[in-house]
Amino acid sequence: MNTTFQKSSALPASEWIITRLIQISGYLSIVFVGLISIFLISEGSPALVEVPFSSLFGERWYPIEGYYSIWPLLSGSLLITVSAILLALPLGIGTAVYISEIAPQWIKEILKPLVELLAGLPSVVLGFIGILVLVPFLRRALDLPTGLSGFTGALLLGWIAIPTIVSIAEDALNNVPASYRQAALALGATRWQTIWGVTVPAARSGILTALMLGIGRTLGETMAVMMVTGNAPVLPSGLNALFQPLRTMTATIASEMGEVAKGSTHYHVLFLIGMALFIFSLTVNAIAFTLSNRRKKRAERLLS
Repeated sequence: MNTTFQKSSALPASEWIITRLIQISGYLSIVFVGLISIFLISEGSPALVEVPFSSLFGERWYPIEGYYSIWPLLSGSLLITVSAILLALPLGIGTAVYISEIAPQWIKEILKPLVELLAGLPSVVLGFIGILVLVPFLRRALDLPTGLSGFTGALLLGWIAIPTIVSIAEDALNNVPASYRQAALALGATRWQTIWGVTVPAARSGILTALMLGIGRTLGETMAVMMVTGNAPVLPSGLNALFQPLRTMTATIASEMGEVAKGSTHYHVLFLIGMALFIFSLTVNAIAFTLSNRRKKRAERLLS
C-alpha cells in the first residue's frame, strides 16, 4: 500500500492532470448516457398513457388520423437490418480471413486503408450513390415497380456494416496465438483446414463481437435508408416484402421530428421510438462488450 501511494504521489504534475482528465472523461460518458436515458423516458413515456397499447402495435402509422402503430416501423427496421447482416457477414468475415491469413503483405497494405476509407464515407454520400446508381439498376434488373425498396436499403446497410465487421474480425484472427496454426500444420492439416478448422473457431468470440457491432451499426443508420427505402410505413407481409417500399424507425424520427408539435401525442410517440432504438443499441453493445471481455480473458488464460 505504501509503495503504491509513493509511486502515485511521485507522478509528475502533467501525468497526474492527464490521468484525472481521462478519469473525468470516463465518468462523464456514464453521466451523459444516464442523462440521455432520463430525457428519452421523460419525453417518450407519456405515449404509453396517451396511446392504447393495442394501437401502438396495430397495422397503421398515420399520425394525421391518430394511428400511431410502431409495429410497421419496427418490422421494417428488423427486416432491413437482418437482411443487411446476412449480406455483410460472409463478405466481412471472408475479407477479414483473406487479409489476416492469406494476403501477402503488399496487398494487406492496400486493403486495410481501403476498408478504413470505406468506413469513413458519410452515409448521406452512400445514399446519394444508391439513388443515382443502385435504385435504377435494381428496378431494371429485378423488374420491380420501384427501386426504392427494403432490399436496396439492405444492400446499402450491408455495405456500411462490412468495414466494422472486417476490422473487428481481423483483430480477433490476428490475436489467435501462432502456436495454434503451427500445431495444426505439424499434425498434417492443410492451410485451408488450419484456417477454417482452427483459426476461425479460436476467434469465434471476436467474430461474434464483430457481428453484434455490425448489427448496432446498421440498426442506428438513418440517412442512407431514408433515401433509398421509399419511406412507406407499411407492415411487411409476404415473401416479397423486402422488395417493397418500407420505413425504418430511424427514418421516421428524422423525417417527422422537425414538423411535429412539441408536447403532442405524435411528439411523445416519436420519443418512444427513440427509447426503443436506445434499448436495442444498448443491448447490442452490452452483448458485444461481454463477448469481447470473454475473448480477452480466454486469451489471457492461454498466454499464462
